[in-house]
Amino acid sequence: MTCSVFWRRAALALTYLLLISCGGVSEKDGAPGKVPDISQIPDAVPKAEPRSKYGNPTQYEVFGKRYYTLTSADGYREKGIASWYGTKFHGRRTSSGEIYDMYEMTAAHKTLPLPSYVEVTNLENGRNVIVKVNDRGPFHDNRLIDLSYSAATKLGIVSKGTGLVEVRAITPGKAQKTVTSVERDAQPVKSSGSAAMFLQVGAFSTLNRAEQVKLRLQQDIPDSISIMPMDGAQGTLYRVRVGPLASVADGDHLAARLVGLGFRDSHIVVD
Repeated sequence: MTCSVFWRRAALALTYLLLISCGGVSEKDGAPGKVPDISQIPDAVPKAEPRSKYGNPTQYEVFGKRYYTLTSADGYREKGIASWYGTKFHGRRTSSGEIYDMYEMTAAHKTLPLPSYVEVTNLENGRNVIVKVNDRGPFHDNRLIDLSYSAATKLGIVSKGTGLVEVRAITPGKAQKTVTSVERDAQPVKSSGSAAMFLQVGAFSTLNRAEQVKLRLQQDIPDSISIMPMDGAQGTLYRVRVGPLASVADGDHLAARLVGLGFRDSHIVVD
């Protein structure tokens, strides 16, 4: 079998797994009728594993959007919005080929290699968990990671549906400071107080262009709009942001509204 044929078949297999996992079935999702004792479910234990033969193409497309799989999880750290999935997908195959179990400590991510291990911290209450990333998703705009029911319950986001989180990759065998589940349960939960949501409309190389966009937005929306400079390797970028936002729902609604105004690349960021 030639390489090109192999990758075409692999892409088709991935598309199928994405559609039957957290990517795209239509029935209603939810929590189990009988809530288990989550305190008895341990965090995932990071270990060195070979990459899954499924779910790791260089790139793939879902709902018209293209994603690029990271070559390594080393050093990955990002803030964003976590969602969760439960009964709708329980017992179905994940993008890696494993069976999804909503009671295990797992998660879905769009670009991390499968499998990967990450520590997820709820920025609103300070709780954190360690999960195994074995699935692709979430393919809802402005979502960073999709957590299993157990992981979301431990983090305290099930009732709200979403939460502001930081995701940090854990490299098995690499020395790093990680709080164990026993130590975590013994510690008082404190809010980090550092989570704020903004809708980033764009990042521009010149202040003049950023100011033009800000003025255009002010004609149509009453929300606070700011320009936040950020120095990088390629120079200074001027980020035009709306917010802080009161809720994830407000951010989703505003992002949809901005599409109608011609701003198609806006997305929620968490600082």
